[in-house]
Amino acid sequence: MTNRNNQSPDSSPAADAPGAAASSSRRLWLGAGVAGVAAVAGAGFAWWRLTPGAAEPGVEEVLWQQQFTTPDGAPLPMAAWRGQPLIVNFWATWCPPCVRELPLLSEFAGRKSAHGIQVVGLAVDKPAPVQKFLQRQPLAFPVGMAAEGSQLTRELGNLNGGLPFTVFLGADGKLRQRKIGELSAQDLAQWAQS
Repeated sequence: MTNRNNQSPDSSPAADAPGAAASSSRRLWLGAGVAGVAAVAGAGFAWWRLTPGAAEPGVEEVLWQQQFTTPDGAPLPMAAWRGQPLIVNFWATWCPPCVRELPLLSEFAGRKSAHGIQVVGLAVDKPAPVQKFLQRQPLAFPVGMAAEGSQLTRELGNLNGGLPFTVFLGADGKLRQRKIGELSAQDLAQWAQS
């Protein structure tokens, strides 16, 4: 007798189940492997993107010679902090991680300025949004306008121009630490010890 569906008695769905399960398991392992490789590649790319490159020779002196202006137009010469440990934070009002870290930096500046560590913020932004931001959220450190700050950050090793970007200069005026991305309390605590 011929089977109406042209199936042999051994080709029932139940007979295919072990092969289907193995195929499904292979697809699951393959998918997990691809996801794992993608995660490692993504982490590697993020590490590369967030790791500062080499600073250009003499860039510290270039930074110390800069004179910025406050959002209100007053002069803000970097040389005023020479000889003191200094944290310089490049930020913008349109940068969410920048805005998130500013209260932490402000609190740090309030605690450490009496102990010699100074903080200066350089806004890579336009004066009007910075003025509006500072009215809503005053900071315990001076802010300068750094319209050309992207070029300076690249010279300091921030090759992709990412924000926020923070550098720490020792009392000798030399670069001690740099970070692309949002600062943590642990970063600041470590920098204060160096």
